[in-house]
Amino acid sequence: MVMRAKPKRMYRTMQGRMVDIEKLRAANESVGNMNVNARGDVLGAGGQVVTPKAKVMQKYYEQPKGVADDTPTRNKPAPAPQTKAVETKIVEPKKAATPKVAPKKTVAPKKGIDAALDGLE
Repeated sequence: MVMRAKPKRMYRTMQGRMVDIEKLRAANESVGNMNVNARGDVLGAGGQVVTPKAKVMQKYYEQPKGVADDTPTRNKPAPAPQTKAVETKIVEPKKAATPKVAPKKTVAPKKGIDAALDGLE
């Protein structure tokens, strides 16, 4: 019996480029920053599978869920509030520097648009 290699799945994009889907899937197998692959297996150094998804799910379902507490909240002793000493520093406001104004030169009064634009910079 002769086994043939699986043909590559090559697709042509709308722009005419050829894309190998299997290669693209392999390159993007790691998902997010949780160190898991697309199947949900926990990955270690070098991308090696440390914990398969089946064990992760088994551990999740073995953990006990939250249990209701029979004691009313009024009867529970409240934890003592912890207070911390806070140092206060008195900060004096800084004095604003006054801009220095150069003395104006005595010039003949301006007329028209020159007078209107005077002082705008």
